[in-house]
Amino acid sequence: MNWKELREAAREKLKGYCRACPICDGRACAGEVPGMGGTGTGASFKANIEALARYRLNLRTLHGAKNPDTSLTLFGKELSTPILAAPMTGVTYNMGGALTEREFIGMIMAGARQAGTLGMSGDGGDPEYYNSGLEAIAAEGGHGIPVIKPREQQAVIERIRRAEEAGAPAVGVDVDGAGLVTMALFGQPVGPKTVDELKELVKATRLPFIVKGIMTVDEAVLTADAGAAAIVVSNHGGRILDHTPGAAEVLPAIARAVKGRVTILADGGVRSGADVLKLLALGADAVLVGRPLVIGAFGGGAEGVKFVLEKLTGELKQAMILTGCASLSDIEERVLRPYPGMEC
Repeated sequence: MNWKELREAAREKLKGYCRACPICDGRACAGEVPGMGGTGTGASFKANIEALARYRLNLRTLHGAKNPDTSLTLFGKELSTPILAAPMTGVTYNMGGALTEREFIGMIMAGARQAGTLGMSGDGGDPEYYNSGLEAIAAEGGHGIPVIKPREQQAVIERIRRAEEAGAPAVGVDVDGAGLVTMALFGQPVGPKTVDELKELVKATRLPFIVKGIMTVDEAVLTADAGAAAIVVSNHGGRILDHTPGAAEVLPAIARAVKGRVTILADGGVRSGADVLKLLALGADAVLVGRPLVIGAFGGGAEGVKFVLEKLTGELKQAMILTGCASLSDIEERVLRPYPGMEC
């Protein structure tokens, strides 16, 4: 199995919903929501790619970092890599339906566990989406994290209870799904959350609570103040609001404001281990990957997902060797060289 073979196999099954482009930058699929593209002009999707590309890596080879350690503990789980599977749903209307929802998320969860990391599952207008994720998490012995749409409070709390029953180590709400077009298609009410509503959700569970979709310093601080265990710096893959900045663009300021108060995850535009290194250096504790794992699942099932995650981890290790980082804690702003005029 190799990346080229995975892409070719996935392209056949994705039926044009994703073209499995050699360079996945959102240009060919701009505006395709539902689908795999970014909303509107696709500017927010492309901003994730562009924000990461603005940073270069400082090459260092006079050091002893010969066998980097990529392990970490996250939400009580010992992981071998800081690369997690992002929550993704809507196989039928986003990916063409060659796989069922349960097959797809089962591949994500199994492949992630086999690669020594965690997968996340999502939510959507069809109950099958959230149900399938919980089934897959339970099947992997609780090795996965469900993320719930910003529904009415009691609807979220009911889903939190089911996440607890499935043995999940954490649970979250993707507040960036507040305006998601695909939810509107199913007539499902979603919307922003007030700080008081967020506090209620945090207090409603014994599990670490994750808030996904934080893109500003003020909301990062509000989320930390509300007692959340973690945030995900994310513009929802560029799928909800056109013309947002990329995650790597806003991450440094957010990290300066709340690093140490909450676990910081980030996603958006990750296509290589070098991209992972950049987000970690900008302040993330771990990174979520989405679209490449669609290629992995459709091209090679759970083994394909495992292959992609291990490929990215191998690239991360190589980048750590060549920037002088023996462990994840060594990955700091010193490894980055921004374009002139930029700040880390």
